[in-house]
Amino acid sequence: MSGVQLIGVSKSYGSVNVIPALDLSFDEGEFVVIVGPSGCGKSTTLRMIAGLEPVSGGEIHIGGREVTWAVPKERDIAMVFQSYALYPHMNVAGNMSFALRLAGRPKAEVQERVRVAAEMLELTDYLHRKPKDLSGGQRQRVAMGRAIVRDAYCFLFDEPLSNLDAKLRSTMRTELAILHKRLKRTMVYVTHDQIEAMTMADRIVVMDKGLVQQVGNPREVYNKPVNRFVAGFMGSPSMNFLEGVLVDEGGLSVRGEGFDLPLPARLHAPARALNDERITVGLRPEHFAADNAGGTEESQFATVELGVTVAEYIGSSQFLAAHIGETPITAAIEVGPDSAPLTSGSYRFDTSRIYLFDKKTGDAVF
Repeated sequence: MSGVQLIGVSKSYGSVNVIPALDLSFDEGEFVVIVGPSGCGKSTTLRMIAGLEPVSGGEIHIGGREVTWAVPKERDIAMVFQSYALYPHMNVAGNMSFALRLAGRPKAEVQERVRVAAEMLELTDYLHRKPKDLSGGQRQRVAMGRAIVRDAYCFLFDEPLSNLDAKLRSTMRTELAILHKRLKRTMVYVTHDQIEAMTMADRIVVMDKGLVQQVGNPREVYNKPVNRFVAGFMGSPSMNFLEGVLVDEGGLSVRGEGFDLPLPARLHAPARALNDERITVGLRPEHFAADNAGGTEESQFATVELGVTVAEYIGSSQFLAAHIGETPITAAIEVGPDSAPLTSGSYRFDTSRIYLFDKKTGDAVF
């Protein structure tokens, strides 16, 4: 049985249709992350699931019940907003326990749930403070704690970690994953942060301009993007795109300004099937290597000349802001911790990891 189902759900504001018919199904107990750029419709989708935004068409089912027109409190959900939405007159403990007290749960149970959530979120020392006495990150943790203490059927998160510092954000990603395994509840999480999507999701829904571009587990979405948008959005640093033409001179390759890369055998047939020899090639930054680097048995390296503008040292790697011909690219080169800044010259690219995209449609060529 599906935990959450959206059947032909659409949303319009007057004559502007921001989300066409949307069909999504999230399994019971699944952790789903909806990811996409600002304005893609991900938060609107979450708010329609929560009942905070009326649908313009279609149906919403939660836990096997149709709740399309049910008010939020009848949907058995707990939601964490991007804004904190805390009660200013209540202290932290009061905010976290409010829904339980409203439901008439025993005092001992309420106190224990608040204690456990406060420890998880590092809020134990702040239980008696009011929201005005907390930092932005602490307020967001209180908002998360208010959802955690509830035993809701479905948890909805709207970019809950956006106001936390990097260290706490990493910790909270882990804690949310642990929470999901412990509660075994359906969780729908909205973010523009692909790292959050990749590290926490059972499945990722990639959206753009109100449309679902791809649905799959993190490895599928990252390694087999269905189009140029998904390929460019998933990955940090993002994928590089170069314009080239297919050349068959004793072996199929893609050639453009400053590069000539042989294609792996798996791409020969689909590349030849294109009606237009012009094509977009995708190169992930992490598949570049220093010219003296080794490789795996599957690696098929070709030499590429990079003009390096800036080399950013991050310990075991250097991020290069560079260019191939006149096209700006980013490369992530694994190096030793004491290596000097990398400079312009010959680098290698693992051609077994080349991605191809139809120049006209943007669809991936497999």
